[in-house]
Amino acid sequence: MPVRGIRGATTILGDKPEEILEATSELLQEIKKVNSIMETQDIASILFTVTNDLCTEYPAKAARQLGWVDVPLMCAQEIPVPGSLARCIRILIHWNTEKDQNQIRHVYLREARSLRPDINTGVKKLD
Repeated sequence: MPVRGIRGATTILGDKPEEILEATSELLQEIKKVNSIMETQDIASILFTVTNDLCTEYPAKAARQLGWVDVPLMCAQEIPVPGSLARCIRILIHWNTEKDQNQIRHVYLREARSLRPDINTGVKKLD
């Protein structure tokens, strides 16, 4: 079975643990919904990254709170490129699936929609 990558990103207003967890949870649930991921056991692993202005919580904790307890998770910090999108949480899910790569739907929410408007499926804006 092939492993496919699913990308996603979102942003938050401030570096607060509850904002990181809520936005990450929203992003994970939307990715799961639009890709019809029925079983988390089909997820090989997830890499979470945050911009260097976010440091009060691990975004992977949101996956654990959703019950994704057997999925290997890792958090890292993005390269601080000048002019890059601030307060951004990014996700790369490695998914074992028979779907073709062109059937994978990537999700960018809130201000992160600007990162990949060419493949964006998310429509939610930052409140």
